Amino acid sequence: MPERPVTSLEVIVDMGLCESHGQCVFAAPQVFAFDEDDVLVYEPAPDVSQYDKVVAAAAACPVRAIRIERTTEGGAHPEAATGNNPGPTR
Repeated sequence: MPERPVTSLEVIVDMGLCESHGQCVFAAPQVFAFDEDDVLVYEPAPDVSQYDKVVAAAAACPVRAIRIERTTEGGAHPEAATGNNPGPTR
């Protein structure tokens, strides 16, 4: 069965786990950044065109503080930031 296209994307960062290593900022700078106090800020609902980069950012997080929830035409699919996220859906 072919993969269904991603229709929306939600990023959840557990700020209690985040240690500001910055790997997510390198992987997806359009979604993740540091503010003037070096605190992580992020776009919780990035454009679906950022999907591959957000998955890479979650996989790169050394403390696994990033979760992704994507919605396809068939419904929501939560993904953990384990580096074992499914590949991009087109």
